[in-house]
Amino acid sequence: QVQLVESGGGLVQAGDSLRLSCTASGRTFSSWVMAWFRQAPGKEREFVAGITRSGGGVSYVDSVKGRCTISRDNAKNTLYLQMNSLKPEDAAVYYCAVSGTNFYIPRSRYDYTYWGQGTQVTISS
Repeated sequence: QVQLVESGGGLVQAGDSLRLSCTASGRTFSSWVMAWFRQAPGKEREFVAGITRSGGGVSYVDSVKGRCTISRDNAKNTLYLQMNSLKPEDAAVYYCAVSGTNFYIPRSRYDYTYWGQGTQVTISS
């Protein structure tokens, strides 16, 4: 059984930074392609960033390129999302997820098997 627990969300001002973390249970963390998604009220859950098993490959949605960095520490079973220069449109519940794929980073939520409970990011302008 895989359990994912996100943390690090909160209320910040536009322009501030946040680092989200996702700690996973399971002995095979390093074999998972993982990603961050977000969902704002009334909107679809959207892909934000993904990372390959080793961390050598990453992918970002255009709206966060240059502002966000996804990384992982396989020794700590932890996934991170560093978010800088936050904008009001970044406000959402952020979820980490484990993909069922091995060799590429899918962007569809339907390609992800396990999800955390989410962490709220609120931006004040």
